[in-house]
Amino acid sequence: QVQLVESGGGLVQAGGSLRLSCAASGRFFSIGVMGWYRQAPGKERELVAQITRGGSANYADSVKGRFTISRDNAKNTVYLEMNSLKPEDTGVYYCNARTGPLYWGQGTQVTVSS
Repeated sequence: QVQLVESGGGLVQAGGSLRLSCAASGRFFSIGVMGWYRQAPGKERELVAQITRGGSANYADSVKGRFTISRDNAKNTVYLEMNSLKPEDTGVYYCNARTGPLYWGQGTQVTVSS
């Protein structure tokens, strides 16, 4: 089993920044792709960004140039640096990680006020 714990969410004004972290623990050999998804009220969960173990990243068009995903393989942790936040970035942010099976965190709320 793998546990993912997100942190770093909160309330921020438009134009502000937040940094999310997601730490993996449990029994696994290594972690492959790690990613961040978000779900706004009344909407489906959508991909925000994901990163391979080697550091190759891809982003949703809506966050390109504003968000940066990174990871520390020694700490089994993935980060999401979010800058120039907009009200439409509001939602619950979930991390996931693939160790064979795909695991999800419990989510952290991000609220951007206008």
